[in-house]
Amino acid sequence: MNHHRALALFIGGAGDKKSYYLAGPYRNICCAQEAFDQRIEQAGLAAACRSLYLGYHEVRGEPAIGRLVTAAIPDKATPIYIVGHSIGAWSGAHLSQRLSEWGYRVEMLVTLDPVGSGLLVRLGSNIPYRRPAPHSRLWINVRAEPGRPNASDLVARLGRKWQVAGEPDIDHANAGALFCKPLRDGRSAADYLFESVVGQLRA
Repeated sequence: MNHHRALALFIGGAGDKKSYYLAGPYRNICCAQEAFDQRIEQAGLAAACRSLYLGYHEVRGEPAIGRLVTAAIPDKATPIYIVGHSIGAWSGAHLSQRLSEWGYRVEMLVTLDPVGSGLLVRLGSNIPYRRPAPHSRLWINVRAEPGRPNASDLVARLGRKWQVAGEPDIDHANAGALFCKPLRDGRSAADYLFESVVGQLRA
């Protein structure tokens, strides 16, 4: 039986939960999940908020979503938070739309340097082809634009980034830093997510 009252989904990209073209798994999104879980535990809310680690390939299609996502949601009033990185951000945005269409409450979507519009990525990945139409109460996009690009940024360019306004200056692979680095207003995506969860659980 589920006793938690909020659910946070952390969706990894290519090479995150399983290897991708012989690279990985790297578990990049786990850095963001661990930072979130630590704050929730320090606030004494670990029993009320559950987080799940998923791969981008695990949230496509009704059977997979039913088995791995909706089965973990106590009821349709439960606030759902989705954090996706790279191709996982593309898949997470699609998931936000599906869950909303089914009557679930998607409170927040965080997309960390989303990738998914390139033909090579679409051919080699189990992702929807159409551009996402995200649906959540709040959507925060964080885009990696490093001054010194590394190999992960090249891979992201080949996969074609989903161009949505965002920031900051961090390399593509560093999901934890993208999640935790302050944005223009001094607060990070991690801050917004944590504050929202706490507000929902203590309301």
